[in-house]
Amino acid sequence: MLPESVQAFIDAEIAAATTDFSDLRAVFLNGTLKRSPEPSHTEGLIGISNHIMSGLGVRTDIIRAVDHVIPPGVYPDMREQGWPVDDFPDLYRKLIEPADIVVLASPIWLGDQSSMTRLIIERLYGWSGELNPAGQWSYYGKVGGAIITGNEDGGKHCAAQMLYALSHIGFTIPPQSDSYWVGEAGPGPSYLDDNRGAGNHWSTRNTVFAAWNMLHAARSLKDQGGIPVYGNVTTNWNLSVADHPNPEYR
Repeated sequence: MLPESVQAFIDAEIAAATTDFSDLRAVFLNGTLKRSPEPSHTEGLIGISNHIMSGLGVRTDIIRAVDHVIPPGVYPDMREQGWPVDDFPDLYRKLIEPADIVVLASPIWLGDQSSMTRLIIERLYGWSGELNPAGQWSYYGKVGGAIITGNEDGGKHCAAQMLYALSHIGFTIPPQSDSYWVGEAGPGPSYLDDNRGAGNHWSTRNTVFAAWNMLHAARSLKDQGGIPVYGNVTTNWNLSVADHPNPEYR
């Protein structure tokens, strides 16, 4: 748990907010390697952002990819490529497509994002060739962010990869929309161990800033009807290559 004074400050900011965010939706895609109900350190840091958003009336959902059958690949539905089961299309349609904010969250292993986080990114990429109602790529008008935990190093490295991936497939990345906690150099306690991470005001502050920045950007985008369509409507261009596995060329 956060120190009482810090929690009180966060709650006071929520209570004093004058902007209505209650029509927004956010989804956190947790790349932990731990299946539910095992505690996830990454979900511990997600909790700060989730608390702010849900406290403002935003509908929030948290997905642990490891709890689902999600085959690797860059097609929207891998069942069409021979896999017997693929939960991702259903997750996409029910939770990701309607979301205004999509947050990638990952633990760090060997200095890098987890295999499950990379899997999520590849599957998001598989849907990036779809179009939104304006004829833009499917993620135009959505906001992206990143949350990372570890007990060694790699926080900024992971954030750079995760935010670039989201930006490249169409997400809007607000200023300072990532946060991480890695503890001291070398193996040691993780975020939830001994309540270690909750006492780190730097990580808490950055997570709070990231949550608000994502909310402000999502509010602005929704109010203006998304990204303006002039100059970026994909149907004005024909770069298709029949049966190409790369979503950019489908």
